Amino acid sequence: MTTASRSGKSDPVVLTIGVEDVRAALRLGLRDFQRAPWPGVILGAVCAATGITIIALLYFLGLPYLAYPLGAGFALICPFLAAGLYEVSRRLETGQSITASDMWQTIKSRSEIRWMGFATVFVLIVWMYQVRFLMALFLGYSGMLATLSEFLHVVTSTPEGLMFLAIGNIVGAVLATILFSISVISFPMVLDRDVDFVTAMITSVRAVSTNPLPMAAFACVIVVMLSLSALTGFLGLVIALPILGHATWHLYRRVVAPAT
Repeated sequence: MTTASRSGKSDPVVLTIGVEDVRAALRLGLRDFQRAPWPGVILGAVCAATGITIIALLYFLGLPYLAYPLGAGFALICPFLAAGLYEVSRRLETGQSITASDMWQTIKSRSEIRWMGFATVFVLIVWMYQVRFLMALFLGYSGMLATLSEFLHVVTSTPEGLMFLAIGNIVGAVLATILFSISVISFPMVLDRDVDFVTAMITSVRAVSTNPLPMAAFACVIVVMLSLSALTGFLGLVIALPILGHATWHLYRRVVAPAT
């Protein structure tokens, strides 16, 4: 059963899916990328260039130790970055034209996307601040000024460094889980139907809680693909980001019943 929201509309209906639905969503995501490759290639290339530029600036500014947390934090804002790809998949479904101007106008007209984008950036800022706090707590101020090789040596060979890694990764995993839960379905939903961002985020959380295993499997795929992309100097984003973006749209289609 559905319940009435404050606006008087019925809440979106969350369906039960299986791991096979995740596989199907990934296959359809790859298909969409093959059918309309240029938006994904451009977006992936821009994200890769941005990542490379940020890492280069960190080295230039003498802050190479922030490369790892920033690389890990990139996964937190991927749902926001892939908004254009959800619109591509939506237009492929409906047979609409896929032009940069039309896509931009559609995304720009959805104010709810900006609110959710703010939420993702806020979580990224929280992530970076907690990294700095944990560095100061476990490694001291001198640890922040170390070269990358010295920093890696400290965090992998000292009790304080290992504690920093353990707690930092736990906190990061918690933040990533929270953001994944509120965003994995909400971003494509606000592009697809007239709902407020609170309803979209609540629906996303309901989708994750109703289907913990399939959603965990999809989250693992995201982590693996983005990790491999980071190991290639972010160049892998040219392929990984489009596939994941399109797959997210198709997962949304499978886990949320069509509006009536």
